[in-house]
Amino acid sequence: MSSEGVNSARRKFLTAATSAVGVAGAVGIAVPFVGSWNPSAKAKAAGAPVKADISKLEPGQMVVVEWRGKPVYVLHRTESQLESLAGLNDILKDPESENSVQPTYITGIDRAIRPEILVIEGLCTHLGCAPKFRPEVGAADLGGDDWLGGFFCPCHGSKFDLSGRVYAGVPASDNLVVPPHSFEGDNVLVIGVDSEAA
Repeated sequence: MSSEGVNSARRKFLTAATSAVGVAGAVGIAVPFVGSWNPSAKAKAAGAPVKADISKLEPGQMVVVEWRGKPVYVLHRTESQLESLAGLNDILKDPESENSVQPTYITGIDRAIRPEILVIEGLCTHLGCAPKFRPEVGAADLGGDDWLGGFFCPCHGSKFDLSGRVYAGVPASDNLVVPPHSFEGDNVLVIGVDSEAA
């Protein structure tokens, strides 16, 4: 075999090997680069939107979703729970949510985009404890006939109705916060993206 034939075969082998190493290197660089487009855990904690599938959330049930390191309560209210809201206005501090922290598109006593789905931060506006969901009507330890279901903060006794509106005569002065949120179709709640921007 001539030296020219050996050099030609060697050249083809070296070219193929070099190309393979180059492609592997390009992939090695591209994968982390493309991965960097996804929000990091730190970015998510700082406020990246969070999606929650609410398709299996039955009327009367509540789930907790974490957003920005805070619990967000998502409650599927029943018709009777929604009907009871107006009857509480006289015993609430801010029944029309005039002083509440909530997006401008949240209006009315139901404080929701879709009346049946309440989305509120699960932190008491007094000192930041997590109120417990107490849906039972007439609970003796929460005021008997005046209690139509809602949220009770065990730390200092603040009470909120099923719209997160604060009762009069308790330490908390403000209604529970409504975070920015929107819906993708019927079953996906997006916390952290305003309905007006969606």
